[in-house]
Amino acid sequence: MFLNRILVTNFKNIASAELTFSKKINCISGNNGEGKTNLLDAIYYLSMTKSFFHFPDSFSILHGAASAALNGTYSMDDGTENKISLGLVEKKKQQKDDAGILEDKALKRNGKSYKKLSEHIGLLPIVMVSPSDVALVNSGGEERRKFVNALLSQVDNEYLVKIQNYYRLLAQRNKLLKDENYSADLLDTLNVQMDENATYIYGRRRELCENLSGPVAEFYKKLSGGKEDVRLRYISDLDKMGFNELMNKYLERDKIFKFTTAGIHKDDVLFEISETVGPLQSPDLPANEMPYYPIKRCGSQGQQKCFLIALKLAQFLIMKELNKGIAPILLLDDVFDKLDMQRVEYLLGLVAGDSFGQIFITDSNKVRMGKLVRGIGGENREFEVSGGEVISINAK
Repeated sequence: MFLNRILVTNFKNIASAELTFSKKINCISGNNGEGKTNLLDAIYYLSMTKSFFHFPDSFSILHGAASAALNGTYSMDDGTENKISLGLVEKKKQQKDDAGILEDKALKRNGKSYKKLSEHIGLLPIVMVSPSDVALVNSGGEERRKFVNALLSQVDNEYLVKIQNYYRLLAQRNKLLKDENYSADLLDTLNVQMDENATYIYGRRRELCENLSGPVAEFYKKLSGGKEDVRLRYISDLDKMGFNELMNKYLERDKIFKFTTAGIHKDDVLFEISETVGPLQSPDLPANEMPYYPIKRCGSQGQQKCFLIALKLAQFLIMKELNKGIAPILLLDDVFDKLDMQRVEYLLGLVAGDSFGQIFITDSNKVRMGKLVRGIGGENREFEVSGGEVISINAK
């Protein structure tokens, strides 16, 4: 599966662009702030119906324009073609900050509108690696839950339905708790309904984290030189008891705070790194006895970047495996920063292999990227972005 062509209109700083892509490697160069990342986000939008950066849709419309449109033509693995169109329409509402309030978002596949946007998720699997991924390490558990939810929603439609149901029921429960004279029977009913969804979500998250941990560690060793180990550790309130028992245990606390203080919406995934083998760690000590520490506090910027790239590469492998061998589109935004040339060459050699499919790479250094990609060989196209204008400069 790959993106053949894209037509971008009034999306962020890109007023108009019509581009044809290589089914393998696509290199996008340009100075910072010119629109390279915006082009990748347009591609991400066509898969996920929203921005990778969690911005409101109204922020994706070119300043001064009333609407934006994205049109993509995809060649699927079964030989068919899918034409996806996404339109964003904004109605200005005068407020103190003159914020744009989104009036409409329309998504079509081969000219037919979806009844629900969620029906589209998973059709065009995608993985994006971005400097903003550092939030997965440095921010709270919400960012890591978003990562897990986005991954599982692309490969498991039932998970997507259940996570939507859970948060809808959670909002109802929180609203009920704000009423001092709430109905205990209604609360019990909500608990039962939430339990069914929470149990499934918990199981899929735990399974995913267990499956991710090994590949993350292997990719990290190759990217970092193997001086330390890394791991993922999933923690949840459901580790200790069932959902209904959890709700009953913390009911009094919930009544005081007037919202649900425990549940799978509080889950987290810990990213941890071991001590470097050397003076601080005996190389004879079994791996399962090595002390691990939060990479947020104990990892350097370079170690954190290697970990995040390893995490996204592991995400790619898991998604491909769970999606019957269909390779997701891979977006690599500014991944060369803080990696030495040996690591960069390894990374590019890896993603250029047969296991990976279509790749989009951005870099501010056109000469460096072109030299690296040509050194690897294979089909590629090069693009340059300046002031929101995208120009195809080479096709091979």
